Amino acid sequence: MRTQKGFSLIELLIVVAIILIIAAISIPNLLRARISANEASAVASIRTINTAMISYNSSYPTVGFAANLSALGGSCTGSTVPTSTSSCLIDSTLASGTKSGYTFVAAASGSTPAGSYYTFANPLTSNSTGVRSFCSIQDAVVRVAGTSTVSTCAGTEPPLQ
Repeated sequence: MRTQKGFSLIELLIVVAIILIIAAISIPNLLRARISANEASAVASIRTINTAMISYNSSYPTVGFAANLSALGGSCTGSTVPTSTSSCLIDSTLASGTKSGYTFVAAASGSTPAGSYYTFANPLTSNSTGVRSFCSIQDAVVRVAGTSTVSTCAGTEPPLQ
């Protein structure tokens, strides 16, 4: 009788089944972790926009708040002098309006100088890149927006806990 080395087919199938069970348990958790990370990034970006808007308003009092995200960004190199249309207060990724699975919009309202603004973040793909939308107004409180189609933030939404 010869001794055979190696694993039997049954042993290999059991190992593959165990690996598939572990994958079935862990993949949804990884997707939820990714959504949570995207939402945390969106909240941090909204806070960054709030800080940039307040700095912009202090730097350009005759203009008020920035009209859009591109006015807060700009091509910022060592020799670039910030202006009211390219203030170099946020990075170019955020100024483009898309970051970490969310789209961002900021707009000033009121006549010159603009005395108020709103900003919001919506997930690119609901249930894939994020579940909640976020918004903020000139009081700089980040709020959870009710729908992903929000275009203004009235300040009546619940604050982020």
